[in-house]
Amino acid sequence: MISRATVKKIIKSHQNKALSKNVDIMIYLACILFLKRLAEGANEASGNGIIQQRHILAVLEKVLQEFKGQ
Repeated sequence: MISRATVKKIIKSHQNKALSKNVDIMIYLACILFLKRLAEGANEASGNGIIQQRHILAVLEKVLQEFKGQ
């Protein structure tokens, strides 16, 4: 996982508009939440606790749709 400092640098290098002071932490937390939900869904899809690529791909579209709506 990338660090918050790295997220800050990426945002700053692409910043064309004024953004909230804490936008970096909001983006960082959204990434963490996305990965958590993806891992939980893949764990459920695996059924045995061993997550493989096919389990992640099976739930990826569903998790992406959840985040698209937010």
